[in-house]
Amino acid sequence: MKRRLEDAFGGLKLNSKFTLVICFFVALPISVLAGVLFYNMEQNVIGENRNYMAYTMERNRDHIRKNIDSVNMTTQFFLNDEALIQTLQKAAGHEEMNTEELLAFYHSDIAALERLVSNNTLLYGVRVYAVNDEVQEMMPILYNRSRMQKMAWAKETEPAGWHYQYEDALFGNKGTTQIAALVTNIEDYENGLIGVMETAVTMENMFPPLYEDIEGEWSCFISNDGRLYFGGGQTGGSEEFVRFKMEQELERDGMYTEYSRENGEHLVVSGLYVRELQGRLISVKDISENVRYVYRMRNIFVAVMVVILAGLAILINAIVKRLLRQFYEILKSIRVVQKGDLQVRIDACGNDEMGELGSQINKMLDRIEQLMRENIDREMLAKNAQIRALQNQINAHFIYNVLESIKMMAEIDEEYAISDAITSLGNLLRYSIKWVSGNVRVEEEIAYIRNYLILINLRFDYEIYLSLNLPEEVLRQEIPKMSLQPIVENAIYHGIEELAEDTNIYIKGMIRDGDCVIEISDAGKGMDEEALERLRRRIAGEIEPDGGSGNGIGLKNVQDRIRMSFGAGYGITVDSKSGCYTKVTVRVPAYCGEREARVCDGATNPESQSKI
Repeated sequence: MKRRLEDAFGGLKLNSKFTLVICFFVALPISVLAGVLFYNMEQNVIGENRNYMAYTMERNRDHIRKNIDSVNMTTQFFLNDEALIQTLQKAAGHEEMNTEELLAFYHSDIAALERLVSNNTLLYGVRVYAVNDEVQEMMPILYNRSRMQKMAWAKETEPAGWHYQYEDALFGNKGTTQIAALVTNIEDYENGLIGVMETAVTMENMFPPLYEDIEGEWSCFISNDGRLYFGGGQTGGSEEFVRFKMEQELERDGMYTEYSRENGEHLVVSGLYVRELQGRLISVKDISENVRYVYRMRNIFVAVMVVILAGLAILINAIVKRLLRQFYEILKSIRVVQKGDLQVRIDACGNDEMGELGSQINKMLDRIEQLMRENIDREMLAKNAQIRALQNQINAHFIYNVLESIKMMAEIDEEYAISDAITSLGNLLRYSIKWVSGNVRVEEEIAYIRNYLILINLRFDYEIYLSLNLPEEVLRQEIPKMSLQPIVENAIYHGIEELAEDTNIYIKGMIRDGDCVIEISDAGKGMDEEALERLRRRIAGEIEPDGGSGNGIGLKNVQDRIRMSFGAGYGITVDSKSGCYTKVTVRVPAYCGEREARVCDGATNPESQSKI
């Protein structure tokens, strides 16, 4: 996949690549900023609604706590009323009360209890039921057992405790008011159960959120036994959701508020566990519309940005094309050059980088044409040199014939030293004039050096001897022509001539580490460190020769020719010690060509010399 994308991108034109890259780096920060912005907007919507639900649940908690305290206080007050307890005890013991006692009880205790209930606006009512029907009912406080049996909670096995969302059926006809009540057993040490007290509040007063008609919000109360209580027509719509949350929050105590996403709906759920009521109040606010509004804004933003980026891409592409117009002209010219037309030139080169590129290409084409002309001229010179070499060879025959005649005259006059000198001179001329396009063998170069030393010794009153230590594989090694003789000549004129005494020139060869190493040493005057360092720098080309004696130009020529033939890793090195010696080491790759030996007269046998 990655390779296909790279291939697809690589196949685009340069202006398209620039357009894509620019659009990418424009779209990337905008996308990141937009993502952060809309994420924060969504979190703000969720956070605001969570705070709202948390505040609402805190308010409901305070209200429920107030109701519970009121119910508990009222219940405790009734339980502490001695006259009420005595009346219930008499009814449980089947003792009758006379009219005077009943009137006194009614006008004192019942009236006081009634005023207590009436003054507490939180209460729906407080009813006390006897364990039988032998009590004189005094409404709205005291009732007999048969009245209690009409209440829904009376049918339960253990009626004591809180009961929710039942209707008042005290007088047979059920009303519309839904009640929540704390049912308390009234017991006596001697008689056991002597009555039951019902302290009631309306469900709407106990749980206001169950009856609030707010769009997108609903609440319910779920008791520990799993019963669900909705109010005001709310069925929230999701009994399964409430039971699911109940299972999730079963172990959670106190109050909590959290964000939940269920079946594509965005909900803020707030819960309150009321230990006294043995149940949990759950309120849910559906914020899906608010969140979807953020999503719609995000989608609109994305659509607008896509349109803007498309327009921006068209504009950028046009601008880039205009900026790269000169580049495409240059590319067009290069394609024409590739077809072989070197006369094309790039016009109207500006001052920017593209203009400079066009100017440099024009200069390059001019240089190529110049080099081609120079190459043609060199080829013509080479052809002419070959012709002149051929002419020289023709002229050499005349010179060789004249030298042969002089040699014969010297032998007739028994001037054998002159005859031998003429023979050596002929060999030197034959080796020097002979046209050779490649390298020569070491043995050919040694033969030339022998002839050269014969002629040199004619000049001096002392003898220069040549000592050789060259194995067969070194003699067959190929080196550039005239690469050893300049070193020998340099040793004579700069190391031996001033001493003017018999001496030796040593030539030693070996194969070392895959290279052929030839050492040429003399026992001359040598040179000091300063002169040696200067010579080495001249050979390396670091300083130009000054034209004086001993300037090293011959050695530098040998160095350059060896490196041209074999590479920069080969060449010559010089070592010397003042008053002792000078040694020049030649290093070339160990190789012997497959051509036939081209040997000067006398080269195949170093001990013998051929006659001219």
